[in-house]
Amino acid sequence: MKAIKRRIKSVGSTKQITKAMQLVASSKLRKAKARAEQARPYFNELYKTMCEIASGKNLETHFTQKREIKNRLFIVVAGDRGLAGGYNSNVMKMAVAAHKDDAVKPKIIAIGRKAAEFFSKRGYSMVAAYANIAENIKPNTAQDIADIAINMFNSGEVDEVVVFYTMFISSMSQQPQSMTVLPMTTVELEDTTEMTYDPSPEAVFNRIVPRFTASLIQCAVVESYASEQGARRTAMENATDNADAMTENLSLLYNRARQASITTEIIDIVSGASAQG
Repeated sequence: MKAIKRRIKSVGSTKQITKAMQLVASSKLRKAKARAEQARPYFNELYKTMCEIASGKNLETHFTQKREIKNRLFIVVAGDRGLAGGYNSNVMKMAVAAHKDDAVKPKIIAIGRKAAEFFSKRGYSMVAAYANIAENIKPNTAQDIADIAINMFNSGEVDEVVVFYTMFISSMSQQPQSMTVLPMTTVELEDTTEMTYDPSPEAVFNRIVPRFTASLIQCAVVESYASEQGARRTAMENATDNADAMTENLSLLYNRARQASITTEIIDIVSGASAQG
């Protein structure tokens, strides 16, 4: 009975923690969801502009030219903490699976402490690691990351740059995603107005690419952070519900043990009285 009572107390203490974490994640999720929704229109318009320029005839730029892929750079966005269900493991498993047939492991830019720990322990070449930036990522930070990727691509150190992140669908659903940043895959738009670019479409396109890449990285981080809070809220809600169920079962066991103990004592008393009689 004492062991069961200690277990009930321990489960109750854990429930208080999971409940508090659930409330904190719910509060952060509302803000993160709003930021993700605000970032999407800007990104979509920038992408549309790039497609319009790329749809022009005779556009020649190294940012869209396909190469033989010998070395890759993966930008992997994960969390700084755990206790978020499969949020961290799912995106990192996707990144590992993406290069399983490559002769050389990709270079890594890790965003989030969990991503940095995962890849550094497994012998990957770490180009850079960023921790504790997801909640309030600044445009200049995203631009710094984009500049590293673009410089490595321009120098020929890597032939492809891929971002791995988690798309926020709803508070109950998050989907790991991958997007090739460089070389850029553009989609020609059907309804495009013939425009003149000064000094040239190539110059404008090359000027926009760093901004586009930074915006993509920032949007990926914002989406991932909203996904992390949604996953954590769900995980902590499930943990709280499990704690309630466990407490109920333990209380039932405790009451049965207590009843059995009382019954045994009554039998002993009755047996003793009968013996004396």
